[in-house]
Amino acid sequence: MTSQTPTFDEQAVTHERATVNGIGLHYVTAGPADGDLVVLLHGFPEFWYSWHNQLPSLADAGYRVVAPDLRGYNRSEKPPNVGDYRVDELVADVAGLIEHCGRDRAHVVGHDWGGLIAWHVGSDRPDVVDRLAVLNAPHPTRYERLLRSSPTQIAKSWYVFYFQLPVLPELGFRLNDYAAVESILGETVRPDAFTDEDVERYKSALATPGALTAAVNYYRALGRQRARSMLTGGDEPDRSVDVPTLLLWGERDFALDLELTEGLDEWVSALAVERIPDASHWVQFDAPDWVNEALVDFFTDYSNN
Repeated sequence: MTSQTPTFDEQAVTHERATVNGIGLHYVTAGPADGDLVVLLHGFPEFWYSWHNQLPSLADAGYRVVAPDLRGYNRSEKPPNVGDYRVDELVADVAGLIEHCGRDRAHVVGHDWGGLIAWHVGSDRPDVVDRLAVLNAPHPTRYERLLRSSPTQIAKSWYVFYFQLPVLPELGFRLNDYAAVESILGETVRPDAFTDEDVERYKSALATPGALTAAVNYYRALGRQRARSMLTGGDEPDRSVDVPTLLLWGERDFALDLELTEGLDEWVSALAVERIPDASHWVQFDAPDWVNEALVDFFTDYSNN
């Protein structure tokens, strides 16, 4: 890791708290109070800071930007049970946060786990979404189908199965001062994508009491849900998304196959896909200017229609 990227100006954001869906969430805000609302949802093993390259850019473009610590992460409340991290609860958190901000709808943006949540917000609560933007996170049904048919994707998804185990994932992450965090964040294309200070921020956030188990419980809750569905032989759920959607994808993703960006018309009625060859799973760090421009253009184009 290097320290070439300028340090984030903490004064660019305001830290706030809200109680939504029965849980306390910490979040940061930036941009004019009367701007169109943009909600940024981070992934694993991150926190609101995942968006520090996007917050100033979107605020400068006139948007009211809100980036929460998802439930269980960093400064947000950490409910104790695996079931507290079901996708339906995460979706309700987002809808509640939008309401807390005094809005009926928002542009919803998500990366990694935040992207999965965003897909579900788009399908389950389209009433609260203006535009949906997803970064390196596959449509859930597309992912499940590929996982059943692709040995390559199965191999890349080894950690999903590992995280179903009790205790062991947490022990592994704590070894050598959370060396696993540095290893995961090191899977970038741009050498200075994460600075030493960035890495320490991530380690500190994940080391917050209860945060690591909460983060892993996202995977455990989803694994149990999928297992129940398979055992009961339930029909494939309807995950169609009818709001305008942008999928941004770094092609050098260590965990997700590029094939996941194809064949999405079955579920998404108004979709634009933009791929960048020289970016990894951490696309908003490898190519922050590209991501910022793509998001602003997407929101602006549709706002003018």
